[in-house]
Amino acid sequence: QVQLVESGGGLVQAGGSLRLSCAASGIIFSNNGMGWYRQAPGKQRELVASMTSGGGSKYGDSVKGRFTISRDNAKNTVYLQLNSLKPEDTAVYYCNVHEFHSDFYYWGQGTQVTVSS
Repeated sequence: QVQLVESGGGLVQAGGSLRLSCAASGIIFSNNGMGWYRQAPGKQRELVASMTSGGGSKYGDSVKGRFTISRDNAKNTVYLQLNSLKPEDTAVYYCNVHEFHSDFYYWGQGTQVTVSS
């Protein structure tokens, strides 16, 4: 059974930083593609950052230069470093993994990030 557990969200002032973690069980991140998404109230879920099984990464335009995705294969955990946070970054952040052999997408439960002005 695949489980993704996010943590690290919270309340931070504009300009501050947070690090989100997504720990996986039942699936190996380094063998599959994964990503971080976010959803703000009244808005569609959007891709924030993604990482391929080979370690390549890409970012949404609104977070380029501020957010960094990384992976610790030994811990089977993916991180999202959020720097220079803005109030518009306020959202629930979700971890996602695309299991290649089944073409199935798994989601975590989400972690709330709130940025105050």
